[in-house]
Amino acid sequence: MSMDDLARGVEAALFAAEEPMSAEALAGFLGDAPLAEIRSSLRDLAEHYSERGIRLVERGKRWHFQTAPDLAHLLRRESERTRKLSRAATEVLAIIAYHEPVSRAEIESIRGVQTSGGTLDVLMEAGWVKIAGRREAPGRPTIYATTPEFLDHFGLSTRRDLPGIDELRATGLLDPVEEAYDALIGDDEVVDPDDEDESGLEEGGRSEA
Repeated sequence: MSMDDLARGVEAALFAAEEPMSAEALAGFLGDAPLAEIRSSLRDLAEHYSERGIRLVERGKRWHFQTAPDLAHLLRRESERTRKLSRAATEVLAIIAYHEPVSRAEIESIRGVQTSGGTLDVLMEAGWVKIAGRREAPGRPTIYATTPEFLDHFGLSTRRDLPGIDELRATGLLDPVEEAYDALIGDDEVVDPDDEDESGLEEGGRSEA
């Protein structure tokens, strides 16, 4: 198979795929094509589509086509029911993203308060968090990690693209975590888990972390 034919095969496979595909999966799908050539074809196709109405993007080492961001409004036909993550869900999502894989006990240790199962359920239902196995420790606790959908939603290629602490603080995204920390170390204040909305979502606002 020539490079041109291989690139066309990669393009066709991704177009027909029901979910994003890794370079390794594409190589197997196309008859064990050389992995280096698959990756070269993916880079060429990504460049080819960079200025078109659809883009070829990589999220978590998997590739898929998506609408160019500046054209998304042309395809939106339904009114959005926007939602906002609760403070508890925002904190939990940030902890998982920066510390994964992490157990519920480890999340609670970092936050300083108990974390309800409902908060984790909300993040898993959103497709941003998944069960990543069990820790090899007494009780073998369940551990959690982020998903490729999390990377896709926030426009990240890999977790290395997560903003640094200074960037998070500048955007205000660390405010809930820092407020909780300040409450923990305050002389007279005690964090009460019942004061937090552990349901995960509040009405109004857009889903965001």
